[in-house]
Amino acid sequence: MNRFPRVMGMRTGYDPAEVDALIERIEATLGRGRMDLEPVTADEVRSATFRSRRGGYQETAVDFALEAFVVALETMAKRPVRLAMAEPTNELLREEWFESQAARVEKVVFRPGRWGSGYHEDEVDAFLDRIVATLRGTTQYPVTAKDVREVQFSTVMFKPGYLIADVDAFLESIAEVLEQRG
Repeated sequence: MNRFPRVMGMRTGYDPAEVDALIERIEATLGRGRMDLEPVTADEVRSATFRSRRGGYQETAVDFALEAFVVALETMAKRPVRLAMAEPTNELLREEWFESQAARVEKVVFRPGRWGSGYHEDEVDAFLDRIVATLRGTTQYPVTAKDVREVQFSTVMFKPGYLIADVDAFLESIAEVLEQRG
């Protein structure tokens, strides 16, 4: 299973097996997936390191996802212990997860484009605002995974712009989130 986009050619990325193992532990801690795995803390996720491997996962995509998981783990840790009768429904957990994804989109910081080029910052920022509204369910015109995958931004030359590879990798991870939203 490919959870994240992979690097191409001779480049190296995070070892997929190591990343997948951590993600499985995170999902188990959050109450999804296998329950026989050892729980993980937000600090463990924050300090996780992975070996490099040719053809591995794109670091930026993994790092963005891990930031969102840290938010979800910290939110879960702050939630008071509830009686069995008052356990949150799957829908509540799902909404909390989408809220954490919206927070991740709001916090994203892209590196500047190289040699004075990149995606037009205002266009990217406006599109990210639409994604946040979609994840929070506050728009009449939600963005779909298809919209995210097909979006095209103007490129700028000799002006501040966002690094194209960073934006594309981040948007692919968001498209996967929107597919889960349904």
